[in-house]
Amino acid sequence: MEEVEGAPRGTQLTARHWLVLAVATFVAASGSAFIAGVGFLLPHLHTVVGLSLPRAGVLVAMPSIGMASTLIAWGWLVDRTGERLVLVAGSVGTALALTAALVADSFAFLAAFLLLAGAATASGNSASGRLVVGWFPAHRRGLAMGIRQMSQPLGAAIAAMSMPLLAQSHGLGAAFAVPLGMAVVSAVVALVVVTDPPAPPPSPLRSRPTATSAADDAPAEGSPYRGARHLQRIHGVSVLLVLPQGMLQAFLLAWLVLGHGWSAVSAGVVVTVSQILGAAARIVMGAVSDRVGSRMRPIRGVAISAAGGLAALAAAEALGAPGAVAVTLAVVATVLSVSDNGLAFTAVAEYAGPRWSGRALGVQNTAQFVAMSLATPLVAAAIERVGYWPVFAGAAVAAAAAIPLVPAEDRRRT
Repeated sequence: MEEVEGAPRGTQLTARHWLVLAVATFVAASGSAFIAGVGFLLPHLHTVVGLSLPRAGVLVAMPSIGMASTLIAWGWLVDRTGERLVLVAGSVGTALALTAALVADSFAFLAAFLLLAGAATASGNSASGRLVVGWFPAHRRGLAMGIRQMSQPLGAAIAAMSMPLLAQSHGLGAAFAVPLGMAVVSAVVALVVVTDPPAPPPSPLRSRPTATSAADDAPAEGSPYRGARHLQRIHGVSVLLVLPQGMLQAFLLAWLVLGHGWSAVSAGVVVTVSQILGAAARIVMGAVSDRVGSRMRPIRGVAISAAGGLAALAAAEALGAPGAVAVTLAVVATVLSVSDNGLAFTAVAEYAGPRWSGRALGVQNTAQFVAMSLATPLVAAAIERVGYWPVFAGAAVAAAAAIPLVPAEDRRRT
């Protein structure tokens, strides 16, 4: 056992803290299963329900729009009320909205309930991130946040293996029952297991740079957005890197089914494998960042690798490479595109400090989800007009643009 930084004297990092982390990860994974799962239903919406690809893309974007609209508000609430209440309330709200979606009988009602479910799902993002920062010491946060951030690919993997098959066999209602059930379980386990970390001391926190970090240039309890541009640069990098991630998350299964003639089940297996590997990559990158004492250097490496992987995928698709080659490159690109999130999330929370981390994480996720929400219908329209390889190439350009924006130094206020 080890003493927990920021906790009362004598508090130890025990099995219960890892259990809280596991619950926070599951809550976030249930939200990811919903957000990603709607994207995996795109082929069904297009070929079975009969929606045009852009119209189906609107439905796919609704959960992300809902999430983006409430992330900062949930972050503000968690800064003031604590993580447990927010996790429980958000999970209950998600379950209610998805229950309504099960009986929606029109495009407009379905879109509205997906929007509301996304808005409620946003609660888990900031709250679960704050749990990690509050309970884990700095030299374990990268690993812990990597575990928490594997929720996105883990939830996407669960959705890929279940929702398209259920939609094909039993309709959209059966598919939405998957994230609904996960939301109900999330509410129960958060209520029973989660304990809020200790509140920060009332006196101003002093900046404590690591061996590889620079001193902070804003008061620890003041807004982390004043003066320095450190957080803004991290947000910008994350937005650029989330565009390839969102594109692959929403359209990889559609690319395999509609573009290469795969069955929904076979395509779901490929997506599931890529998401599981992506989850492992987040944990590995978090552990690496702890080992090297830096979040920025690994993020820069991810941006470089993702740009190269996406460029190779675009070239393979444009040149008509054998299916095995293209699929392998798509899996590699997917893994690379999701491996940075835990690093950026940790860096944002560490720099913002305990009194601002909820809002800063809300801004971080809002920027990402706004970008994904706006991009998804545009990507769908671009695919319909010009095909997949120009879209893959555009994603490579976005990843490459993130490289020079990565801050040169790590900065930490907690």
